[in-house]
This record gives sequence, structure tokens and C-alpha cells, in this order.
Amino acid sequence: MLLHLTGNMDRYNFAFNGLTYDQSQPVRLPYRQRIWVTLVHDTMMEHPIHLHGMFNELDTTADHRRRPLKHTVSVKPGEKLHYYLTAGERGRWAYHCHLLYHMEAGMFTTAEVA
Repeated sequence: MLLHLTGNMDRYNFAFNGLTYDQSQPVRLPYRQRIWVTLVHDTMMEHPIHLHGMFNELDTTADHRRRPLKHTVSVKPGEKLHYYLTAGERGRWAYHCHLLYHMEAGMFTTAEVA
């Protein structure tokens, strides 16, 4: 799964894949599937990205046996970040930037596990 963190600094609007919450559809995650997530950061501000209800296994080293479990991953400007996600909890979950003004400006979507 690939998500682009996008935004326009002139108007302070932020989004996932260029779509704000009111424009987006839920990210669909198959129940109990292990998903490789890539976040591509195209804005000039750091974004702490948080998915409710699940941990992320951050891929930070060449030693793939050691992946820290995180609820929130910080993505720096221009960075591409990878992590594993196991969709182990059914339902609709908030998926957003943890900076409230980024979330309110559109960097919010939902993940639906079914």
C-alpha cells in the first residue's frame, strides 16, 4: 500500500494521496493480512502519522528481525518510510497526522478492516 503525504504550504492544507478527508474513501485493509506500507512525504513539514487500533512494525534497519512496534511514525520532509501493518482488528479506524492543525486541514482518512 502506498500513501503520499501531500499539501500546499501557501494555504496550509494537507492530505493523503492529494485527497482531504471529505474527498477520500477509506483505505481498505483485508482482515488478518500483513501489509507493507510505504509513506512518501511530499510536504515541507514533519508528519507524525497514526493509525488507531493497530501497531506498525517500523522497517528501520537491515536486520529485519528487529522492527520496533509503533503506534505513531514520524515522517520527515522528503522521506520515504516503510513499515508492516497487520490488519488484526475489524472495523473503521482513524488514520491521520497527529498534529491537530494538519489533521484539521485535511490529513485525515479512515482505514477499514474487513
